[in-house]
Amino acid sequence: MNAVPERVSAVPALYSCTIAHVRTTPSRYALRHRTYMWLIDPDHPPQLPRLLRPLARFDPRDHFTDGDRLSIRAGLDAFLAEHGVYLDGGRVVMLAHARVFGYVFNPLTLYWCYGPDAQPRCVVAEVHNTYGGRHCYLLHPDASDTARAEKKLYVSPFFPVDGGYRMRLPAPGAQLALTVHLDREGGRAFTATVSGTRREASTARLLRLALRHPWSTLAVSAAIRFHGIRLYLRGLPVQPRRPEPRTPEKAT
Repeated sequence: MNAVPERVSAVPALYSCTIAHVRTTPSRYALRHRTYMWLIDPDHPPQLPRLLRPLARFDPRDHFTDGDRLSIRAGLDAFLAEHGVYLDGGRVVMLAHARVFGYVFNPLTLYWCYGPDAQPRCVVAEVHNTYGGRHCYLLHPDASDTARAEKKLYVSPFFPVDGGYRMRLPAPGAQLALTVHLDREGGRAFTATVSGTRREASTARLLRLALRHPWSTLAVSAAIRFHGIRLYLRGLPVQPRRPEPRTPEKAT
């Protein structure tokens, strides 16, 4: 990882994204979904005009294990402190879906964390499943922006909690290009990619994206369930899930 790039210094920003999933075992299955995501500084979340606030809200309850911190940054700092990492006031940039009309579902939220000297300290990958569970992975990417982590959270009903992730997570610039592989015994089982183009976080841009992708986070959650039903009907066996602490997808 390199020092915080100038290209991520101007936040907030919006990314028009294409999310693709490719499952390779036990049979091949691929899907693509278009949406949009926010890049923000969690210390300074976007301040929208009153009428647009239902289109983008960032709530601390939606992030980290407890979701009970006063701010997203406070939750991040507490998580990092548990693992002996301190940013000493350094900057963070966060890629996530915003809460839209009171609803949010973030399969993957990313935090690029820097020290006060603008040098990278780590990346945090926060994964949510559709059962209300969440888990954060503390990553230290190498020079190619790649890091590995053992899988800890039940995500897909068709994969047990085994294997490990290999994530390539370059800091967002004019283009967004993220890749997450799930490797299990016998080879690669799943690949997810997120690609996108950076746009100014203007009122006009947000309105265009919201009209193009209404109820964007609800659509993401619904798409995951829809494709899960299709895979089940194709005969994929469901893997047992251990009980997890529940965290609601919805809040008032």
